[in-house]
Amino acid sequence: MPDTITKLAYQALQQGKSYFGLAHKAVSTQVMQTVSPPKDLQTTPLDIKSLQLLQQRMGDLLERDWQDTEAGVYPKELLFDNPWDDFFRFYPLVCLDLPQIWERLNKRDHHRFSDDIDTAGYPKYYLQNFHHQTDGYLSDMSANLYDLQVEILFNGTADPMRRRILAPLKQGLAAAGVEDGAKVLDVACGTGRTLGMIRDALPKTSLYGVDLSPTYLRKANENLLAKPGLLPQLVQANGESLPFVDNYFDGVVSVFLFHELPAVARQNVINEMYRVVKPGGTVVLCDSIQRLDSPEFEAAMENFPAMFHEPYYRHYTTDDLNLRLTDVGFESVSNQVHFMSKYWVCRKPAAV
Repeated sequence: MPDTITKLAYQALQQGKSYFGLAHKAVSTQVMQTVSPPKDLQTTPLDIKSLQLLQQRMGDLLERDWQDTEAGVYPKELLFDNPWDDFFRFYPLVCLDLPQIWERLNKRDHHRFSDDIDTAGYPKYYLQNFHHQTDGYLSDMSANLYDLQVEILFNGTADPMRRRILAPLKQGLAAAGVEDGAKVLDVACGTGRTLGMIRDALPKTSLYGVDLSPTYLRKANENLLAKPGLLPQLVQANGESLPFVDNYFDGVVSVFLFHELPAVARQNVINEMYRVVKPGGTVVLCDSIQRLDSPEFEAAMENFPAMFHEPYYRHYTTDDLNLRLTDVGFESVSNQVHFMSKYWVCRKPAAV
């Protein structure tokens, strides 16, 4: 009975998040159409069959999330780990930021940063207002709003999609005999949500995170300090040139990075992951679905870069990352698809 009540509570929480995300988008879209109607924005409405399939896959994702807690992959408390303080503090700012987003959308102004933002030293592809975010990934406000914006975008399923990396990561570490005391790196760790989940699932693991944004790393440090556990080592660095020696990590993960990289940078990051992971180590990637294996959602994939500023997304949806991974040397490459995310699980060959 207690587990039944817990599951019902989880389902109610996720249903509430879904309704809230849908309501926010419906209201903000209506206001935008009235106040600042988008110019030359062409999108394809999803048909009823696609919407029903999306709803079914969302349900499948949440059921898988629950089943992984039942299997002991991570504690049930993680299902309810919602940053409510940030929600009440920052949701009003999400709404207040919308007029600036609409202005950039209409002007196609994708490289605007406040005067106090230091843009020196970053790769050119990074200096974008991804998702039309104010100051891109380089301001404290952006870091404070990011997790909430992503949860709204995915109707409350961003965390369940992130958690799908935990089972294959734990399985890979266990197969290598290093589940306790393993060293795991999160490339493009952002605000630390994924690192926090790994810490809850693998409390004896030494965690590391790298990200290009100093403000997102500050937010990650704040988030991770708010809960008990070993504090991950956070480093400002480019995933194309990781500041670690060869064969250092037992596992490497990355969530929602590759669709925001041009093809050359994508390959460079994969090369670096191969370099720093130990022989026999596991790499788990999570990102958007692709046309290669989700053609039924092609309209949604076409709409996404049209509605949000994602300059590298269209190429990403046709990019064969399996081939990139095997070409650099990874083996046992496998894929999973959960709702709107795709996963790559692979292993660096063990030393002979």
